[in-house]
This record gives sequence, structure tokens and C-alpha cells, in this order.
Amino acid sequence: MLIKTLVENTCVSEDFRGEHGLSLYIESGNHRLLFDLGDSELYAENAKKMGVEIREVDTVIISHAHYDHGGGLKHFLGQNQQAKVYISPYGFDDYYARKSDGETVSIGMDKSIEAHPQIRLTNQHEILSDHLEIFSGVTGRKFFPKGNSVLLREKNGLLVPDKFLHEQNLVIREKGKHFLLAGCAHNGIVNIVDQYLSLYGDFPDMVIGGLHLKNHSTGEEEDPETVRYLGEALLKTNALYYTGHCTGSASFQILKEVMGDKIRYMATGSVIEG
Repeated sequence: MLIKTLVENTCVSEDFRGEHGLSLYIESGNHRLLFDLGDSELYAENAKKMGVEIREVDTVIISHAHYDHGGGLKHFLGQNQQAKVYISPYGFDDYYARKSDGETVSIGMDKSIEAHPQIRLTNQHEILSDHLEIFSGVTGRKFFPKGNSVLLREKNGLLVPDKFLHEQNLVIREKGKHFLLAGCAHNGIVNIVDQYLSLYGDFPDMVIGGLHLKNHSTGEEEDPETVRYLGEALLKTNALYYTGHCTGSASFQILKEVMGDKIRYMATGSVIEG
């Protein structure tokens, strides 16, 4: 399996541009996938530099309903008329973030594309092919990111805490290895991995995605001691972790101290071979 990071906050070199967002291109079996599309059209610019042909993509998974993961979708639908786009049935609800100054801003998806014929709304456990699956419905609350406290959804005209029902995770099985992709792990990466364990009976070989240990709206980082305990918990899974985006540089350094080579950073322009 081949994974190319098209969008992340940082870059491997000045040949690329980054933004607050995530987009991964994946070659797996006969599939050409995009997991998230960043905040803008930047994913396509970097794709061209990395030798990725957007028109050949057959599958898109939007991990959750925030602009920094689905902001490039309208552009994608104008460039590719064949790919199926898998989004949670809660994906076009209204979502907000409360900033450090108290202002509340919209962070949801573009509703103008909600009825587009390429969009498929997913079930809680969706089998896409013999080696691609999506699952959601994570209910555990261990190491629940404190940055979630300023993330809201609209319900009956009121803003209430987001339960992240719109967050979904991708599972890829290839050549005897299992890969788990989580866009921001708002439900907590330990809880997501626990749900994976309950579904498949073992831990994944590799976990890829942001860990939401830094809140973009407020700039607040997770408590260092909590991050250390989190790293110890992740070590017990014996999986290899690739992370970036909403993990935050300070939290990543702590995780690196705890986990060593079991955790690695992915930046715009990086390539992972599984």
C-alpha cells in the first residue's frame, strides 16, 4: 500500500504548500482513494507535484464534517465525475467552534453539494469492497480530547456539545496487514482503536491520522501528563502510528519521547509504504 500526504499543516520541503487540514492519497489493491480533501484546492496542487492524477481516483472518504477535511470536496467533484464519495449521514449538519475570544464560527461542510449524485451516505459499519471498510459509532471516552469542549453542533436551533456522530474511520486490509485511518480522532484514538479491536478481534498494524491534541480554534494543547499516559496506552497496541495535523508539535514531541520509533510524523509531501 502506498500513501502520499497531499495536505498537512507542515511540509517536507519548500516544493510544497501546507494548510491547516488533512488529505491523503492511497493506492490499495485496485483502488485509488482520497482520505479527506483538506480545506481548499491545495490538495490538487500538491497531487500534481506528487504524480497523482485526480481524475483516476475512484473512492473518496470524508472522515468527518469539518471544513479542514472536506473543504476541497466541491473542487474535487468538478474535476472527477466517477468517484464515489462516502460521507456520514450527519455530514451536512451544522457544526461550530468557539474561539478563545468567545466568538462562535461555522466549521461545517458546504451544503451546496449535499445532493450531488456522487455522494453516498454511510451506515455505521459500511463494507466498500473485500478490503475496504468504514466504521463509526465510537462511544468510549478514554483520553477524550479536551479540545472537543469548544466544538458544537446545532440541534433544534440551539448549539450543544458535538457528539461526533459524523466521524468515521477507514479500515484497509492488504497482504495480511490491517491499516486504520482516522482523520482527527475526535472520539479519542484509544476509543477508536478499541472499537477496531471489538470489530476485528486484534489491533491494526498501522494507525494513520491526527490525534486532536491541539485545538486550532483556541491554540490550546492537551495536558503533557495526559499525553504521556496516552503514549503509554498506544504502545500497548504494538501498532505503528503516523500522525500530524491536529496532534500539535508539542504533544507529538512528548509522544515521541514515550513511543520512540512507534510514532512518526507525516507532513505534506511525505510518502508512506505499508
